[in-house]
Amino acid sequence: MLSNLFSKNKAAKHELEGEIQQTINHFLDAYRSVTFPLGFLSVSESLSMAMIKKDLVIEALLPFPCDGELNDIAEQLTELVQISVHFDVNYQVEPVRQHAIKGIKNIIAVSSGKGGVGKSTTAVNLAYGLIAEGCSVGILDADIYGPSIPTMLGLKGEKPTSIDGKLITPLETDGLSAMSIGFLVDDANATVWRGPMASRAFSQLLNETDWPELDYLIVDMPPGTGDIQLTLAQQVPVAGALVITTPQDIALVDAVKGMAMFEQVKLPVLGIIENMSYHQCDNCGHHSHLFGEGGGERIANSAKTQLLGQLPLDIRIREDADNGSCLINENSTGELAQLYRKIARNVAAQLYYQLDMRSPTTPSIVES
Repeated sequence: MLSNLFSKNKAAKHELEGEIQQTINHFLDAYRSVTFPLGFLSVSESLSMAMIKKDLVIEALLPFPCDGELNDIAEQLTELVQISVHFDVNYQVEPVRQHAIKGIKNIIAVSSGKGGVGKSTTAVNLAYGLIAEGCSVGILDADIYGPSIPTMLGLKGEKPTSIDGKLITPLETDGLSAMSIGFLVDDANATVWRGPMASRAFSQLLNETDWPELDYLIVDMPPGTGDIQLTLAQQVPVAGALVITTPQDIALVDAVKGMAMFEQVKLPVLGIIENMSYHQCDNCGHHSHLFGEGGGERIANSAKTQLLGQLPLDIRIREDADNGSCLINENSTGELAQLYRKIARNVAAQLYYQLDMRSPTTPSIVES
């Protein structure tokens, strides 16, 4: 009698789990977002589900980092099936361009047509955003004439070392590997270098640094579109470039020139990031567009590229940059941190979709 009851309960439990997994499968098949425009299942190379104690765990293999969005999906699924749902994901980021730089899969250039638009601040927070989303990241300060990365990372005055006397070991902070000319020479010396000397110095920083295994290397380019920028763009095996701008007309004109420069050297532009897009009132939450509105979207549409995100003019961003701290590390779920993390996801996804060129396939759910 007890054995029959146990068998019936076991069968009912298995049937219930099957229904739950089918519901989740349908949800994931229909799910669409900026990160997953073709659907979640279209990019998951393997997927399985299993009940572990009272939790349903979804194991997946994905080609780009997206921890933040997976947390949101898990919350939606938990509410849908009334069982705690978690993701256990491995990210397998593949290089989209072949090169000989050991340890680095993809190099992303962060550029701006002019100075003062927040390029370096965005580069640093983008790097931390990618780390928060689940991948390994380094940053290279190619702004030879005005290296600011040491200050922004809280590493000013620190000096890298060399184990073998040939390769330089990058400095590390909060999981981010970093190299900058600012670690090696005084600021005053870096600013008076001529173009060929600056180009050689940058080439050495890139190729003679003992980089760890990195999914992405963020390169903070010098502002502008002159000869030094062209030379660096041609020297670096860049997988994709980002253009940072503000909504102000004068910045937009230079941003368009920046995109034209990358087109000239046949480097794909992944998209536009609009910085200082608005100021949000602390009291009422109203958005004031101090430098104009919609400029980033206009030039993105005109260039047939993506507007990857809009960032506010916020004193906390400036304070963290000056203090060498990072708002993403301080509060990874805060409003500003979430903005940077979303942009990081968009960048990683856009790199995959624009350059990987593989045909999406939908895997079948494997029940465990």
